[in-house]
Amino acid sequence: MCLLTLVVSVPALRPPSCGHGYKAINCNKRASGFQKGIFYCALYIIAVGTGGTKPNISTMGADQFDDFEPKERVQKLSFFNWWMFSIFFGTLFSNTFLIYIQDNVGWSLGYGIPTIGLLVSVLVFLVGTPFYRHKLPLGSPFTRIFQVLVAAVRKWNMPVPTDPKELHELSLEEYSKSKQFRIDYTPSLRFLDKAAVKTGPNSAWKLCPVTQVEETKQMIIVMIIACFAERKRLSVAREHQKLGAYDSIPLSIFILLPQFALVGVADAFVEVAKLEFFYDQAPEGMKSLGTSYFTSSIGIGHFLGSFILTTVSDMTKRHGHRGWILDNLNTSHLDYYFAFLAALGFLNFLFFLAVAKLFVYNADVKESDTGLQEATDASQNKASSKVEALRAGTSY
Repeated sequence: MCLLTLVVSVPALRPPSCGHGYKAINCNKRASGFQKGIFYCALYIIAVGTGGTKPNISTMGADQFDDFEPKERVQKLSFFNWWMFSIFFGTLFSNTFLIYIQDNVGWSLGYGIPTIGLLVSVLVFLVGTPFYRHKLPLGSPFTRIFQVLVAAVRKWNMPVPTDPKELHELSLEEYSKSKQFRIDYTPSLRFLDKAAVKTGPNSAWKLCPVTQVEETKQMIIVMIIACFAERKRLSVAREHQKLGAYDSIPLSIFILLPQFALVGVADAFVEVAKLEFFYDQAPEGMKSLGTSYFTSSIGIGHFLGSFILTTVSDMTKRHGHRGWILDNLNTSHLDYYFAFLAALGFLNFLFFLAVAKLFVYNADVKESDTGLQEATDASQNKASSKVEALRAGTSY
């Protein structure tokens, strides 16, 4: 952020001015290679930093709550809500107040404010370091994955027991002591079950306990409403003969309200649930990797969105057609494009329903631990009663 702030503040790091306002449409003053290099370097540093911290920070925050304490377990669910709320609030703040500052005051202050905010947040985070609960890493998740694959390949000719109880699994006591969850057996990918088949001498590369993960999401109505909103915009543009690239269309901005409201509602429910899902369903040693899937899906979606846009633009221009995506939005057919995205969303939704139906969720070990604790207490009480009866000289 410091480098990006310097890029927009120092005259030598930005291209020459083309004037003020959007009227400077014929400006041909371009940035030099050095200026572009500094700018893209700042963007890539931000991207790498975000990719490295965002999934880990959410995981670390969730790790501050003990799943084996009922009160803290409930508080952890609230944590994910507040986590996403803070992200949405930050987005709202940057898209309103900061944009106003950039347009009316200056880019230097517009980028300086979030830079100072980031610096303050880092200092606050560092000050709280002594009070955090630090969970020791359980080893590389990739190592654990390779161990399962190697163990399964080594025992490729071994039959898998029909009874899952015959497979290797650690006891609930061991999981409880290490504050980890035990994941119940699932019948999918049975070849990997060979890694849990008990044979000869045990080692991490020959015998592994049982595990599994996965999920997906979607929304459709937003794209359908975006399609209708775009059709309305095009009809108003044609009605008033405002088809030029810089013509102002007499249409209220509030026509975009329904789709943005739906996006906000969908994000409030879906994004929070997705982040919590990836954290809870991931094995104990892969929590950070699990939450990174959440942000990775967003990043992949951005790249895939650009690919789809380019592909649709090229394909619709074939055989002499004008195409759906043009430089002039008033002569484009974004309504067709949004309808196409709605169709993709519908197919994705069907896929989501199929996965949700077949997906086997990790068992909540809390109930197992409760039963285990009750059984342990009962056993201890019985033993105490027996000792007292023997001391009293009576039969038990």
